[in-house]
Amino acid sequence: MKKNIILIFSLVLLVLGSCTKEHDAPGDDFPPSTDPVDPTPKPEVDYINTFYPNEVKPSTSAQCFAGAYYRKAVSSVDVWTGIEGTVVLPKMDFDQSRLNPNRPMQYLDNPSVYMGGTMGGQETDIGMTWEVIRDANGNVTADSRAFRPFMRRTKSGSQESNYSNAPAQAAYYWYPGEEITMSVRIDSKGKLKFVVEGNGKRYEALYDCAGYQKGTKGVFKRVNAIDQVANEGKPVQPTKTVVKEGEWKSTYLYRYVDGKDVKVPMHTGRFTDMRCPDVKYFKIGCTEAQGKIGGETITINGAGY
Repeated sequence: MKKNIILIFSLVLLVLGSCTKEHDAPGDDFPPSTDPVDPTPKPEVDYINTFYPNEVKPSTSAQCFAGAYYRKAVSSVDVWTGIEGTVVLPKMDFDQSRLNPNRPMQYLDNPSVYMGGTMGGQETDIGMTWEVIRDANGNVTADSRAFRPFMRRTKSGSQESNYSNAPAQAAYYWYPGEEITMSVRIDSKGKLKFVVEGNGKRYEALYDCAGYQKGTKGVFKRVNAIDQVANEGKPVQPTKTVVKEGEWKSTYLYRYVDGKDVKVPMHTGRFTDMRCPDVKYFKIGCTEAQGKIGGETITINGAGY
């Protein structure tokens, strides 16, 4: 009997020991790790100068719109909220055979440097165009003499299309070879803020554009062009006009990230390269350093290269 009691007691201790072992913390049977811990923090990914994880990449090509010779850098369709750039305004050698018969002191070729984009089905062109001016006596000149700010939008819903200029005042005239900084950004729902400044002058305007609002996907662009009078939508007219030495020092896009605008370089991976109607009319210079910040030099030659 005494032997049976001892046997039963031993069995109970064995069972209790097994149960206890089943509930031990994981890893109790293994010695602590002796692997060294790397104290170096992992570097953060530079989304600003590369790409955000969810950033839409631009198309490799885009269809040209007939009517002008132009070099366009256009972003992908994404949550952009604006564009900004510093540019040296180009110089011009006009084709003397292309005088405007309705305005004999002006040409049928007209240089422009502008920004803008498309959002909510509404396209905008906003920037600088070669214009007549009012001279010191208040008279409108017969010939074009300066770059002046302009704004253009297409129709959007009940909002009609529109074209407007900065006032014809000396404070808003800029000239070939001058360096300016331009920006076009969404200020609030349905409003774009346009700013151009340089050489001690500044123009600023809020422009009603119903299609634009933060968080909506759209594109922004910068353009250097030889526009042609009354030629929109038609094949380009042959010309020997040369618009030369236009230089973008830098170009930046604004992206809507976590409820705020973040400024990112419009590097060569962030835009579609358009040279319309054909690459043969353009001479583009871009170093590696320029390419990282959206810079390049542009010459447009209507006679081609």
